Amino acid sequence: MEFRQLDYFIATCEELHFTRASVKLGITQPSLSHQIKALEDELGVPLFDRIGKKIAITEAGMILYKQSKLALSNLSSAKEQIEELQQIERGTLSIGALPGELNQLVSTLLLDFHRDYPKVRIKIFGVEDVMSRVLQNELDLAITILPLEDERIQTIPLYREQFYFVATAEHPYAGRAAINFEEILDVPIVMFPETHRCRQLVDRTCTTAGHKLLPLIETTTIDSLFGLVRSGAGGTVLSKTLLEMYDYDELIRIPIQNPALCREVGIIYLRDKYMGKASRGFIDLLTAHVKLLKHDKLLVDCGGEEPEGS
Repeated sequence: MEFRQLDYFIATCEELHFTRASVKLGITQPSLSHQIKALEDELGVPLFDRIGKKIAITEAGMILYKQSKLALSNLSSAKEQIEELQQIERGTLSIGALPGELNQLVSTLLLDFHRDYPKVRIKIFGVEDVMSRVLQNELDLAITILPLEDERIQTIPLYREQFYFVATAEHPYAGRAAINFEEILDVPIVMFPETHRCRQLVDRTCTTAGHKLLPLIETTTIDSLFGLVRSGAGGTVLSKTLLEMYDYDELIRIPIQNPALCREVGIIYLRDKYMGKASRGFIDLLTAHVKLLKHDKLLVDCGGEEPEGS
């Protein structure tokens, strides 16, 4: 069994199509089929069910796929560690963040990181499924909402933040020191769609209270959401981080209570993954940036408490 064969096998598993996999690998389709057949002959079991032009991974194939991904990941980690012993600071750092304010938080640090690691190529992905991508080793680390219940994931809490009801100064709730959560349901609301993590926090709170949120308007972009709220189409619910980033003076923010809406943000990465110098450097840069925001009162944890590990 050769590592080249495992590369070919993994590509075929992920494409589930010999021709697409061969194009991805830059080899001919007959060469790929020959290598997969040689691998099956060596193991004595079929790795794929061939149904006409379609293929499906067998149970044995799935076992080999998972173990091959792990083995190649360990080899990559070993190579990275050896390169660091030789004081080679290069390679690629892939970071994931939820779209919106968390992606913006990561992006603000790119110039500082590039100054410290000029030879490292950095990739930022704004995606909703950050945990699955970390688990598939497609991302070195990610910024997301905690907690996450998976023993394979290591977490570093960064901060907890409050959510506010946001509207124009002409809104009926303007001038209130606070509003109860259920009062949000009594006025027109503009929100992100149900796939957005901010919206999911509000929906979970509604469900717990026995209610269902029915927004007047749903939009996928933050610019259009702010535009609608500023025009008076309705209020919305947003995190403090996002409000600080856009800082529209004409909008008022009102704390929500009974219950308060709060979320914890943190860094995640594979527990068993070797964290290279670049990864550790970005984590240190991000944690230092968050501490500075707290010091300058631009970021305040819910309840004024510091999360563990900060």
